[in-house]
Amino acid sequence: MRGLITFACQGATLLGTLDAATGSTGILIVSGGNEPRMGAHRGMAMLATRLAAQGHPVFRYDRRGVGDSEGTNGGWRSAAPDLAAAAATFRAEAPHITRLIAFGNCDAATTLALYGHAAGIDRIILANPWLGQDGDALPPAAAIRKHYAQGLASPATWRRLLCGGIDLTRLRAGLVKLWRSPTPPLSDTVLDAIARWGENASILLAEGDATAIAFQAAARHRRFTTRCSATASHSFASHAQVVDAAILAALNQKVVLTPSVKMRPSR
Repeated sequence: MRGLITFACQGATLLGTLDAATGSTGILIVSGGNEPRMGAHRGMAMLATRLAAQGHPVFRYDRRGVGDSEGTNGGWRSAAPDLAAAAATFRAEAPHITRLIAFGNCDAATTLALYGHAAGIDRIILANPWLGQDGDALPPAAAIRKHYAQGLASPATWRRLLCGGIDLTRLRAGLVKLWRSPTPPLSDTVLDAIARWGENASILLAEGDATAIAFQAAARHRRFTTRCSATASHSFASHAQVVDAAILAALNQKVVLTPSVKMRPSR
């Protein structure tokens, strides 16, 4: 059974959707970017339907200034109060919940990593976690590096270059970015936040997605529990079963009571 719920957050009225079920573990879905709670191509709404059909209550919401919610959209950086209000509302509306798991993609994953503990969330599943703004229209440096490595190995790329089929201005900009290879200022903060979750955090990556490639490069010395999907789709379009499997795996794991212990780098 699906119902609409309004709740308050710092003077604004937010709207959420509860897919009711009898299970004792609730799943909170957090939308990334400026997407409303239905998600890209209604992906989050359909995900909620599938999970609720298996007996798991699911709650989705629009943060302030997005979708059906009031207020000013301050982006993910100001989303901590929205997350806390949504989690509290979920528990109040489904009082039989004893454990709360949250799923988020892109900067919603960043929101969960940084603010999930304070919101009372027990376990997080982070899809393609976003590590910071590069400040330009180019993909992250790690994604550019992978693209060039694949392209240089292809004879078709060299033919396009010789025949003028490659934008030399963009190529030059990409090479400059590789040379500078700036580290997004948020990357260490976000990676350390994920590490503090310990075994209560799991990562889901779309192998061909630029955000996922950047995350893999930045986290290469971290021991995170990671699943990869052979897709370039940031929203896992046509790969819904991979998202389902990641969430169901988290449902079957017990919450570890030492989330503050940092994970050691791999050797």
